[in-house]
Amino acid sequence: MTRGFDRAEFAARLDAAQVRMDAAGLGAILLTTEADLRYFSGFLTRFWESPSRPWFLILPRAGVPVAVIPSIGAALMRQTWVEDIRTWAAPDPWDDGISLLADALREVGGPIGLPSGRESHLRMPLDDFELLKAASGLHFVDDHGIVAALRAVKSEAEIAKIARACGIAGRAFDRVPEIARAGVPLDRVFRDFQRLLLDEGADWVPYLAGGAGPDGYADVISPAAETPLAPGDVLMLDTGAVWDGYFCDYDRNFAVGLPSNSARDAHARLIEATAAGLDAAQVGAQASDVYAAMAAITGGGEGAGRLGHGLGMQLTEGLSLSAKDDSELRAGMVITLEPGIEVAPGRLLVHEENIVIRAAGPERLTRFSGPEMPVI
Repeated sequence: MTRGFDRAEFAARLDAAQVRMDAAGLGAILLTTEADLRYFSGFLTRFWESPSRPWFLILPRAGVPVAVIPSIGAALMRQTWVEDIRTWAAPDPWDDGISLLADALREVGGPIGLPSGRESHLRMPLDDFELLKAASGLHFVDDHGIVAALRAVKSEAEIAKIARACGIAGRAFDRVPEIARAGVPLDRVFRDFQRLLLDEGADWVPYLAGGAGPDGYADVISPAAETPLAPGDVLMLDTGAVWDGYFCDYDRNFAVGLPSNSARDAHARLIEATAAGLDAAQVGAQASDVYAAMAAITGGGEGAGRLGHGLGMQLTEGLSLSAKDDSELRAGMVITLEPGIEVAPGRLLVHEENIVIRAAGPERLTRFSGPEMPVI
């Protein structure tokens, strides 16, 4: 599988955005965040970890994108399909690209749409945004959800990259018995599992969470402690590994020694709930429908807020499988199914799989786990 995308893929994304911009009466859309900017440009770098510099991409209602970026990124941006690249020496405490950006925006004209819905943020200082509005003289409005809607439905090329990331994680999960056993500290398991993911082909591992404890764990977001694994523990590893800029996000539970009846039964119910979520994940269904199918088996889930979410260029993106989300499932959406169940007061088990919504029914991207919890 080749990295990156054909130029035609980016052209199609831009064309789709411009049709919607024209209908909404927008002169342009301004993008400032990593995933949005990368979606339309192909600009893939981990340099976003540094908050020192802002980055901008303008999608005009007609014509080609305009990148207004720090000069340190010019060489990499020239490797993308974007040809109009304007740079400044950043960071500049007096004018950090604002006058350059204002000039470019005036060329295309307003109103200027900004992604403003759920999960969006403005990755530039608010003071600079006020300066930009004054310097450009343009009106800034919501982008009418255009960017989020386009990103929610993946192309076949995007789905293939997510599937590859899932396969990498699957092979690493198969190797967990190499690194985990009674007596091994949990933090060492975490470090070694990241090594396995890299060994199997992940580009990097931005996210690894989990837990371990008797019959279950207290939460699924805490850093790993130095506590050694003990017989009777359930070990859970949840990874968001990346290949070519696209995430997988799923977990596996392992029994350290023979599992108790309660842990074994809870795991089997999670697999049953996952299957129910899979059956409910049909084109035209709402996210809340998939949530309800799983919650009916696990007995709830409102405490966690949701039982799955969208997946793609970010670990979590778009819709939530919750009782309150009425987002409609469309063919090409990639989502996680993530039911949880309380085993005992303060102890839970969580299970997660990745799927893509298809017109003919949902397709599995992960190799689904069976009802029997693996024993290490």
